Parts: sequence; C-alpha cells; structure tokens
Amino acid sequence: MRRTRIGAGAALAAGALAVTGLAFAPAAFAVTPATATITADCGSFGGGAATLTATQDGTSATVTVNSAITAPIGLSEDSIASTLTLVKAGGGTAVFSGTENPAMAAGDPVQVGPLSGTVASGDSLEAFGGSLQMTVFGITITCTATGPQSPGPFVFD
Repeated sequence: MRRTRIGAGAALAAGALAVTGLAFAPAAFAVTPATATITADCGSFGGGAATLTATQDGTSATVTVNSAITAPIGLSEDSIASTLTLVKAGGGTAVFSGTENPAMAAGDPVQVGPLSGTVASGDSLEAFGGSLQMTVFGITITCTATGPQSPGPFVFD
C-alpha cells in the first residue's frame, strides 16, 4: 500500500512540473498574414502576380517569393542573389537577402528564398514602395509592386 502512495505522489509531482513548464514556455512567434500577394512589374522581364510567404522565429524572419515572371533559361539551385526591400509602416525599410532558390527549367516561374532578415515586435512591412532585386549571371532584375499587397502588410509579433 505504501508503494502505491509513493508512486501516485511521484506521478502527481511529475504532472504538476509538466503543467508548470507549459505555463512558462516561450510563446510562439507568428507573422500575420503568413502569405500575401502583389502585382509586380519587372520591366522588360515581365510581371504579374507574385506570392510572398513570411515566417518568423523571434527577431529572425524569412520571406519566400514565388513570382509570375518565368526563367528564360534553366537555372541551377542557389544561383540567384536576391535582395527584397520592404517598407516599414512607421518609416524606413527592412531588407531580406539570400542566394537560395530551387533549380528551375526554362519557362518555370521564378522562386527565390527563403530570404533572411531581422524584424522587431510590431513591425508592419509592405512590399509596395519597396523592391525585389535578383542578380542572375551578372544581370540585375528589379521588380516593384504596382499597388499594396493583399490582404495587407506583414505584421510581426
């Protein structure tokens, strides 16, 4: 009988510790909306709809861009140097950059990212007024949004 009480007491103590650990666990960070769309103008390289997908982990954030422009030739993985500049609601900009992209065949939609950047809690970032610069084989392509992103700016926790 005594062993049963000790075992039950240990189980209750372990359960209480687990619940306490959950109560003090750090909150998950989130960006809303997670996905936004824009209409982009990339000059002589074309334009159209593009989707931006954002993630956040503390002050680190990433944005991946799936664009409407197509690759004129096959491109190997991680061959595009990209810089995405987003406009902060309170003034200034946030820059996301990187050289990550999947391999693409000629005619595939261009995808870059995840591009890495730093954010602060409460940052509200918008593509309209910013730009995406992609450098491929020494040629720089600049894309700009023709209007605000939908459904609205990215707001980071």
